[in-house]
Amino acid sequence: MTTLKIHNIESAPAESKPLLENSQKAYGMIPGLHGVLAASPQILKAYQQLHELFVSSSFNENELTVVWQTINVEHACHYCVPAHTGIAKMMKVDDSITEALRNETPLADSKLEALRTMTLSIVRNRGNVSQANLEAFYAAGYGEQQVLDIILGLSQKVISNYTNHIANTPVDDAFKSFTWKK
Repeated sequence: MTTLKIHNIESAPAESKPLLENSQKAYGMIPGLHGVLAASPQILKAYQQLHELFVSSSFNENELTVVWQTINVEHACHYCVPAHTGIAKMMKVDDSITEALRNETPLADSKLEALRTMTLSIVRNRGNVSQANLEAFYAAGYGEQQVLDIILGLSQKVISNYTNHIANTPVDDAFKSFTWKK
């Protein structure tokens, strides 16, 4: 049972209507998460802007997926794990990456595994990562920008994961085949 209302364009507050229209244009539907966020135009706008900023960060499609899914799985988000599985397929991310992330197993690619490990360290330690963690991340070929880009992705995921926990947002039909439980 959902605990927060899922708005559509007609029921949303006036300031959220154009934001939901943008979602409709971008995705061919209004994702349930966006419908929930629409109750607060400010959080919906923040979420959409964070998304745009993160996808234009220094990360490629594989790396975006690693950050998103690592956080989604760590936060046990019943909505975002299937959604980002579908998104990864649309972005042509190799299924082996997605499956390893969903199953919390190490990634075969050592650089992507370093990204997964650093993302987990930031999430689990609330940003209090050790110098050794940073040095290992840098040794894998990443730099300071990527540390900050992980935090950007985490900012987006906190909005979605926490909202979905509170709202118990139903998984959209487009992603039901990717249902996941921790």
